[in-house]
Amino acid sequence: MEKFLIDLLESRSPTGSETEAANVIEKYVKPVADSFEKDVLGNRIASYGKGKKTLMLAGHIDEIGLQVSYIDNNGFLFFQQLGGHDNVMVSGRAVCILTDNGIVRGVTGKRAIHLMDAKERKEVPETHQIWIDIGATSQKEAEEMVSIGDAIVYETPIVKMSNNRYAARAFDDKAGAFAVFETLRRVAKAKAKCDYKLVSVGTTQEEIGTRGAITSAYSVNADVAIAVDVTHATDFPTCDVRKFGSIKLGEGVVISRGPNLNPKVTSRLIELAKKNKIPYQIEAEPRPTGTDARAIQATRCGIPTGLLSIPLRYMHTPCEVANSNDIKACVDLLEAFAKSLKNKDDFTF
Repeated sequence: MEKFLIDLLESRSPTGSETEAANVIEKYVKPVADSFEKDVLGNRIASYGKGKKTLMLAGHIDEIGLQVSYIDNNGFLFFQQLGGHDNVMVSGRAVCILTDNGIVRGVTGKRAIHLMDAKERKEVPETHQIWIDIGATSQKEAEEMVSIGDAIVYETPIVKMSNNRYAARAFDDKAGAFAVFETLRRVAKAKAKCDYKLVSVGTTQEEIGTRGAITSAYSVNADVAIAVDVTHATDFPTCDVRKFGSIKLGEGVVISRGPNLNPKVTSRLIELAKKNKIPYQIEAEPRPTGTDARAIQATRCGIPTGLLSIPLRYMHTPCEVANSNDIKACVDLLEAFAKSLKNKDDFTF
């Protein structure tokens, strides 16, 4: 994988506390962009070109996490969730707590299986039945290390698997954020003359309601936009493709079709994928998507919006699995789309 993407994956950016990821983007993108800005929601907005019309590419830089909500008398931390978690996965994990004084490390814990009765062993623990152990022996000691409201992420290394597959924390959506900014880097380094100004945005707080996309889409006021996120790869045991469709890891970028997506933008993406021999898959999206596309499409008077997704296994777990070839295909298609736009293009229908 590209070093840019590796650095993004290693950054800690629980929703609402995205500064580490934002700093990585600034390091790699600001030197080649015509402008680089940040706003009060923490969005990072880079632009290239002088076109009268604007193409907006958006990928969110926040990830799921936890937040300290209570410290008990013995120094154990209790927490609330930032974004959606499967509680089966939460306990027994190494975590990093982002404090004003730096990182504090701990582990999530619950009663060992040996101390449960038969009924309890079958139950999924509720969030308040899991805690974080930072090694403190009292509330006072713990409060000297962490504060109520501190954000938390899992601590998971990047693992290279076979067949260009990698396991990591937060491919959702560091892969998408990488794609939109890598596209700008490519176009800028090639000094490509595009009719449309290209604006790439690393949006914040997607996991709790596409909040960064709402404000950044309003301020950018694009003429056309593409959101980039992850989608569920369904090529694993027990997944019923009759219900969820067939999306395979390593088979290419996913182009979504549905009412949240402008049909002319979608058709253009499919045509470009075919023309440039970029591997792609199609996904049906019958409702507003759970992505930034939902917010962008309905901004101001409406923005013609497309959605590209990167296939992902085990979404919202500490070890998500993606294929680097799919991420490359996404960047290739975004670049082709940006270069294809002409001032005469009309996305009304």
